[in-house]
Amino acid sequence: MSGPPALVPVAHGSRDARSAAVIGELVGRVAWRRPDLDVRPAFLGLTAPDLPGVLDAVAADGHRAVVVVPLLLGEAYHARVDVPAAAAEVSRRHPRLRVIVSDVLGADPRLVDLARRRLAEVAGPVDEPGLGVVWAAVGSSRPAANEAVRRLAARLGAVAAFATAAPGVSESIASLRAAGTARVAVASWFLAPGLLPTRVAAAASPDVPVSEPLGADPVVAQVVLDRYRQALTRGAERAAG
Repeated sequence: MSGPPALVPVAHGSRDARSAAVIGELVGRVAWRRPDLDVRPAFLGLTAPDLPGVLDAVAADGHRAVVVVPLLLGEAYHARVDVPAAAAEVSRRHPRLRVIVSDVLGADPRLVDLARRRLAEVAGPVDEPGLGVVWAAVGSSRPAANEAVRRLAARLGAVAAFATAAPGVSESIASLRAAGTARVAVASWFLAPGLLPTRVAAAASPDVPVSEPLGADPVVAQVVLDRYRQALTRGAERAAG
């Protein structure tokens, strides 16, 4: 098949139907921006279609190359193990299909700004004196991934909290209040709604506003396309070298 390589944005997946709906909307925004691309969503688990199946279909349709863009905000197990393993598995089955895995979305400055705008929607100006911010992320069994969130939070004048690691949201809120912070808000460092963002919101006390995940914002769609372009550029440089 002629034309540019296909694009497969792959998300974590969730038992919460809202997550797949938001990812579908996001992928639709990506496809709208690049109508020349074959754009297909995939998930790592809990939600169909799965990544190997989507890549098999891409190969069956005659594509010679595909870029997988992990819709992940951190470099944890899924980014380091699951996605590359699936790509390698499909490459063995379809040796004529070149599978390229891009960098994760990560802490792109545009996404950080978007998260802060989401927070401002529920808490007012985020730089207002006296506002304590909890930067809430998924959490990982990989210490380096959690440390990256802590560094990001510290750079923003916030404290980190995690849905699946320590400290949790309630602990971070308590630490801010113990330090004399009168007003606290929680910034959701999540891409889409789901069980973990819901857990974060439930851990906050009723007087603590919690922002919405990044969602299917045009900014996110542009970052996805940038990761696609960067992966192709990097692949071309390696081939030339």
